[in-house]
Amino acid sequence: MRLGDIANPGAAPYGKPLDGVRVLAAEQMQALPYATQMLARLGAEVVKVEHPRHGESGRGSTPAMVDPSGRKVGATYLRNNLDKRSVGIDLKTPEGRDLFLALVPRFDVIAENFKAGTMQRMGLGYDVISGLHPRAIYMSISGFGNTVETPYRDWPAYASIVEAMSGLYEYNAGPDRPPVTIPAGALGDLSSALFGVIGVLAALRHRDVTGEGQLVDIAMLDAMVAMTDIVTNFWSMGVPSGGTMELICEGFKASDGYVVMQIVREHQFERLAQLVGHPEWTTDPRFATRAGWARHLDDVVRPAVERWLSTRTKLAAAEELTAAGIVAGPSNSAADVVTDPHVVARNMLVEVPRTDGVDAPVLVPGNPVKLSKVAEGPETRVPWVGEHTEAVLRSELDVDDDTLAKLRDRGVIT
Repeated sequence: MRLGDIANPGAAPYGKPLDGVRVLAAEQMQALPYATQMLARLGAEVVKVEHPRHGESGRGSTPAMVDPSGRKVGATYLRNNLDKRSVGIDLKTPEGRDLFLALVPRFDVIAENFKAGTMQRMGLGYDVISGLHPRAIYMSISGFGNTVETPYRDWPAYASIVEAMSGLYEYNAGPDRPPVTIPAGALGDLSSALFGVIGVLAALRHRDVTGEGQLVDIAMLDAMVAMTDIVTNFWSMGVPSGGTMELICEGFKASDGYVVMQIVREHQFERLAQLVGHPEWTTDPRFATRAGWARHLDDVVRPAVERWLSTRTKLAAAEELTAAGIVAGPSNSAADVVTDPHVVARNMLVEVPRTDGVDAPVLVPGNPVKLSKVAEGPETRVPWVGEHTEAVLRSELDVDDDTLAKLRDRGVIT
């Protein structure tokens, strides 16, 4: 899907569910920018506030492309900031703070994802915002939250840190091996973003009923504890971190890669035994219980399954396994995903043209929320640093040209 396209134009007359909702976001990196991009895709107007000279920190990530002004724009920024406008304001200056506060009453949602306490120190915390704009919904995403004291409240956090602290890494690696970090992209960021979106939607509904705004406080560690539910749940039921579970959830080598299958019930194991030519497994005492599946995975099951797979591609094998009632799928490379017919049919990749002479577009994940009466698209490109500063300040605050020039000269705005 390309920028400007609409995947389902028949739904366009319905509008979008968040049409009219306005979001003012002091945001950086991924957790909040992903959340506000999701809100924008659902129709919200998002104005992004970032540093007036170098922009927010996600722009400095790698890999990167170059914008029309010759500044690098990192991948983290490119995949989290479609459909927004950028206002460059230095919030650490008194004048910048005053501009932000002047904008606040014009917006429904005020959002930030700085380290806990940062906005309060700048005079932009929830108490100040709610006093100025009682109907405002204030969404804060931080590593460890703002509403209660915890030992980690003042710690900064990236996704990998809260992923580690949630127990995910040791659950997979066990206590005696180094953890494999970031096994699934920025899960700590994206999970926090999704819970943040849920919180904002709930708060908007609450405001419809009561007329009151409120604080939506998302701690990244909380989000990860929720996402990695089996870590604590299984521990409470006697399964240690890195312990052997009574199932088969493994990748098996086919002729061109790996196919992953998950077998959790006896009838699935019986079907696998029949399919790979070992019906005797169904009466073998070694496999009388599920514990035997894992115990004899590498000395019995894997060699037999991989002999059967050796003459099949990973996709063909997955199709055959699925037809036999075994849940399976190919372990895909990035190139496989880009050309996957499901991904294409569901418009799950958006092509963002590059601005630095490279022909191939940057690919950004599309919107996974498919609604029959909400048009998907059109998307607009990410904004350059402070691209909309003057337009927003003029339209929202009636700031005149002379004042804009003075603010620029003092470095308060872009």
